[in-house]
Amino acid sequence: MSTVALCAFVAAIGVALAPALQLPAATTVFGLACFGLLHNVTELRYVLGRFGGVLTGPLLTLLLTLCTGIVLCRTVPASELSRAAEICLAYGLLGLACRYGLRGPPVPLGGACAVLSLAAACSLANPAYHFVVLTHLHNLVPLLFLWEWSRQLARGRRLFRALQLFWVVVLPLLLLLGALDGLLAERSAETDRLSAAHSPPAWTDSPVALRFLTVFAFLQTMHYVVWVWFPPRCAPAATASFERRVPVLRGVRVWLLGLAGTVALAALFASDHATGKQLYAAVATYHAYLESRCC
Repeated sequence: MSTVALCAFVAAIGVALAPALQLPAATTVFGLACFGLLHNVTELRYVLGRFGGVLTGPLLTLLLTLCTGIVLCRTVPASELSRAAEICLAYGLLGLACRYGLRGPPVPLGGACAVLSLAAACSLANPAYHFVVLTHLHNLVPLLFLWEWSRQLARGRRLFRALQLFWVVVLPLLLLLGALDGLLAERSAETDRLSAAHSPPAWTDSPVALRFLTVFAFLQTMHYVVWVWFPPRCAPAATASFERRVPVLRGVRVWLLGLAGTVALAALFASDHATGKQLYAAVATYHAYLESRCC
């Protein structure tokens, strides 16, 4: 299994990197339209199956309540108030996760709360930077799940983990440092428009903005590869656990749900891209923040 997974990841890295370098805007937009909702469904299936013992009872209720608050913030017209409310709810969710995850001696919990308080203050003071950082951090989350999954490997664990670090850390750093600038596409009106949401505000008018967009396009594609391909084939126990918990979504039904959502989202993107992106951001709240609890 580890050999198959390694070969598949090597191939996926090459397939994801090529369009990200030459067509970063198209890769970002079409990737979201084609795999955004589908990966939400398959990721939630894995997370709820693998960590079903954690995501249950009052904790799950509180998490869903906070996530729903974030959804409401994302469905109303963007404003300073809605952004501040979303930031506060997000840090409240992280604080809740720390409260449940760091039971025992008070020092670790106190330290975590202090760090979260400082981070929240920075985010509220610089909301534009907060959302750019959040956008990129979300694409790095698969590393944590893959690292945890690899503990079961009797052989090849170090090589598997090294490969994950290569595509999650090394390649993005090389891109950001300009090592692959000779392979990047030329800037265009479309890349400049998308770069505004994926680059630190201070750099949106610099060549670095294109590097950030390219990094996002690459990591987003790999993010989809992980959640759409990896768990269904390499984590059958999580799938079985989810199906026992939610029997109505057994087998092919979960794929039909994801594909139906994909078709609907693609149609909305084609008719009104801005509305489609806003709707997706709201719907994706649940998978994005529930996975953060499990990390």
